[in-house]
Amino acid sequence: MKKVTILAFDDAVSTTITGPMDVFQMTGSIWNKIHGDKPIHCFEVEAVSPDGKPVRCINGLSIGVHGSMYDVQQTDLIVISAMLNIAENLEKQKSVIPWLIEQYEKGTQIAAVCMGTFVLAKTGLLDGKIATTHWGVADEFKRLFPRVDLKPERLFTDACDLYCSGAYSSSIDLSIYLVEKFFGREVAVQTAKILVHDIGRISQAPYTPFNFQRNHNDEPILSTQRMMEKNYRDRIDIGELADKLCMGRRTLERRFKSATGDTPLFYLQRVRVEKAKKILETEMKTLDEISFAVGYEDASFFKKVFVKHTGLTPSVYRGKFQRVMDFQR
Repeated sequence: MKKVTILAFDDAVSTTITGPMDVFQMTGSIWNKIHGDKPIHCFEVEAVSPDGKPVRCINGLSIGVHGSMYDVQQTDLIVISAMLNIAENLEKQKSVIPWLIEQYEKGTQIAAVCMGTFVLAKTGLLDGKIATTHWGVADEFKRLFPRVDLKPERLFTDACDLYCSGAYSSSIDLSIYLVEKFFGREVAVQTAKILVHDIGRISQAPYTPFNFQRNHNDEPILSTQRMMEKNYRDRIDIGELADKLCMGRRTLERRFKSATGDTPLFYLQRVRVEKAKKILETEMKTLDEISFAVGYEDASFFKKVFVKHTGLTPSVYRGKFQRVMDFQR
């Protein structure tokens, strides 16, 4: 049996406390019970808060805990719950930082869910290692923790006994992954089937909208971005754009990447893919029609570009995100 400690905070997303608890608690028990076998409890699970008091979650729910983090004598895994109001709570919960470092140095593995990754990064343990967090706060994370190798496209990461997950629902994906790490693939698959949860999800990319990266002051580059966003259906030549701006192509590419983080061509691809996603979500156009509508004459090439940016083919994306009109027959 492995011991898991859930570290809960005020302002937490309640699911990031209860979700992992339920996954670990049900592992080995519900599956066996359904199949007439003796239930096996693979994990001993407890929830703690920094001071041992109940935590009040963002939905107003109060969750009681089993004790203070200082009551923990030994545990195999700590799961850090997600909390909102990052800057405020990083300061408020600063007492957990030395405690987490101490536990890690004892050999405890640590997992952080969603914005709980900020707490784990604050320890310095993630410096030079891969991590992920919710796509919506990726830029803030990079600003605060530039030494961490952030992979915001990933649903979860594994970096030598330090684990991170993206949005709060990915806490289930990470928990099942950890079940597999501790008890093997078969038990993980059984747990996923009990939860009716898709096992093997690895990317946040399909869920991540393009933010168009306009938070800079380079006016010629902003003008170029607006032109691309307006005329994405047209043939756009980067050399011709540079000529219109009275600068060399290399200069344009360098300034564009410095301002937005992308090359002009990559940015144009992302604009076109974002437009294609909207069509797939709302219309029943063919692949050829969508490809042409967003500026590609070759549908097979468009499909490759779409997969590169979302991790899904257009047809799979449509099946996942298009509105279901009617389940009734």
